[in-house]
Amino acid sequence: MFQKLHIQLTFLCTFVSGMILVFMSLICLYFSETESKKSHFSDFQINANMLYNHLGSQSVLSRNWLAQFQADTGFEMDIRDNGSKLIFENLSPYTLHEDIFTKARKLAREDYTILEEAITKESVLSTHADFPLNWKGEEYYASVALIPKKSGVLNAAVLLPLTDLNKAIASRRQLFAQVDILGIFLLGLFFWVLTWRMMQPLIKNRQKQTEFIASASHELRSPLTVMLSALSAMQHASPKESAHFSQIIKQEGKRMGRLIDDMLTLSGTDSSHFTIRRTQVELDTLLLSAYEKFEPLAQKKSISMNIALPDKLVPPCSCDKGRIEQVLSILLDNALSYTPSGGRILLSLETVSDKFILRVSDSGTGIPDSEKQAVFDRFYRCDKAHKDKEHFGLGLCIAQEIIHMHRGKIWAEDTFGGGTTFIITLHRT
Repeated sequence: MFQKLHIQLTFLCTFVSGMILVFMSLICLYFSETESKKSHFSDFQINANMLYNHLGSQSVLSRNWLAQFQADTGFEMDIRDNGSKLIFENLSPYTLHEDIFTKARKLAREDYTILEEAITKESVLSTHADFPLNWKGEEYYASVALIPKKSGVLNAAVLLPLTDLNKAIASRRQLFAQVDILGIFLLGLFFWVLTWRMMQPLIKNRQKQTEFIASASHELRSPLTVMLSALSAMQHASPKESAHFSQIIKQEGKRMGRLIDDMLTLSGTDSSHFTIRRTQVELDTLLLSAYEKFEPLAQKKSISMNIALPDKLVPPCSCDKGRIEQVLSILLDNALSYTPSGGRILLSLETVSDKFILRVSDSGTGIPDSEKQAVFDRFYRCDKAHKDKEHFGLGLCIAQEIIHMHRGKIWAEDTFGGGTTFIITLHRT
């Protein structure tokens, strides 16, 4: 499922980004081509004006000058003096067909009013028109000029084939296409890696969900099996034995209820239905209450339990009193379960700047460094051989979720001399 989703996301992201890249490239290409054509046409006009100025100022036309001018500009020229074509030997080895010059003059006359009859002996200024021309599928820039002379009128028609310009444009388009293809390919690689990394939390969450269901099923099956066995035995037991089996069923039912409550709590945190109700709480009073609640249990197990509070007045903390009590109960319950007889448990509070630091330390078996983070995972037990049925491996996970909801932190460290210390930091507000 995730592999298919990975491919679909990669394709979608690459397609959308690729379309944007192509669209932006087309816009850039359009403006680039427009500027190139404007620049090319402007150069054509400048060179045409240079030619007309030369023709108007010279009484004798130099073949060498015209040949050099043609070589420099690539112009094709047709010059007529009073209607007679001026022929320069070997001037234009690739001279265009005469019909194209006729068409250029016709367009200049009809569309731009370049009329030879309008030029009289008194005229001193030349007149010309520059325009694009299409001839048999080929594109040209054309210019037609009427230049008054003492002997009459020079009619000059100039054409510039756009072959080189079109080749340059085609080459630029090919370059843009290659760059776009390469860009889309690189985008595909980028999104392949990016979407895979983005999917990792989903994959891990799905894996954890599967593990959670499997672990929950296992934990629920155990008390259910005991209850069914007890019910089966009650059918053939004496009244005294039936009472015993009834007590077993009741105990296992309570155990199953606690497990279900823990699972519902975690389900609430996952679905964002888990809420906290902040009030101003005196944490030193809260720790004393937790100490008084668990101290008798510690005495029964011959465990020394102490509490350390600041000498100065502790400012109130904005937190959910019931939830923080729940966290302390989880930590103290774990400490009592994993601390052997004759061990020690210390509950302490410290204020540093705008933070409160709560510690629950024990002298129990301790937690290896490699498992200090894993103990907050669901259904995780550090001591695989631990047989205490009252713990399902959900307590620390619930405690972590509660502290995170308070924007605090919780972690485990080694206790000096052996054991484990769970540390909680909470902000004042």
